[in-house]
Amino acid sequence: MSLHPTLQPYADAWTHSIDAISELVTPLVEGEWNRRTPCPGWSVRDIVSHVIGLDTEMLGDPRPIHSLPRDLYHVTNEHQRYTEMQVDVRRHHTAPEMTSELEYVIIRRNRQLRNESRDPGTKVRGPLGSELTLEESMRKHAFDVWVHEQDLRAALGRPGNLDSPGAHIARDVLLAELPAIVAEKADAPRSSAIVLDVHGPIEFLRTIRVDIQGRGTLETAPALGPAATLTLDWETYVRLACGRVTADAVPDRVKAEGDPALTAAILRNFTVTR
Repeated sequence: MSLHPTLQPYADAWTHSIDAISELVTPLVEGEWNRRTPCPGWSVRDIVSHVIGLDTEMLGDPRPIHSLPRDLYHVTNEHQRYTEMQVDVRRHHTAPEMTSELEYVIIRRNRQLRNESRDPGTKVRGPLGSELTLEESMRKHAFDVWVHEQDLRAALGRPGNLDSPGAHIARDVLLAELPAIVAEKADAPRSSAIVLDVHGPIEFLRTIRVDIQGRGTLETAPALGPAATLTLDWETYVRLACGRVTADAVPDRVKAEGDPALTAAILRNFTVTR
């Protein structure tokens, strides 16, 4: 195995999620590909198209040359236009075309990962001409594919894999965003602490401390007398953080204690995906 040990968890998570996606969609009849998903504006076909597009870009394939329709209500910025290109170009593909392309892309990506010998710090192409390290790219990709596996499961009524390798990657990716959400976006008071208590298939307790300069840090040590505490289950945390629901839509799934204005501001800014 030539893959760097640092990258192996991301490769394992991607493999687990992409195989699950293939297993979910291969038996679908044509009409089921049009089911709505929690991803705004996207059907089951669109999610699979997006995943295929993500993997072809990991392979270094050229992006499609395609003109987007002007009436896509869910496309409102340049990043979304960039993402939608891989989706819209496949909107009229049949079920067999979708599953065969997915299968071929999985074969090619497995071969790429078997032969991957680059250092984790190697610079690679990112969205919209950006550059990021190979490690950052593989982490983000494992996260994206697991989240879209969950979108498909929600649309098809097939829950599962909330504690899979991809779920643990997602936990770390989402937690890394919490200090900025609490300290900057929600403007939590300086010298305060906010506790997040998550239960379910993946459980954790984290404290976000805001220092005297207004900078947030993530800690595992519990806080005494926090300014606010949010208690929720893992699935709801993922759905909120990935913009699949708003806090107003799941009031029974989130328990907020402490400063009401602060908890409202945190929940209002909880989404980290674009």
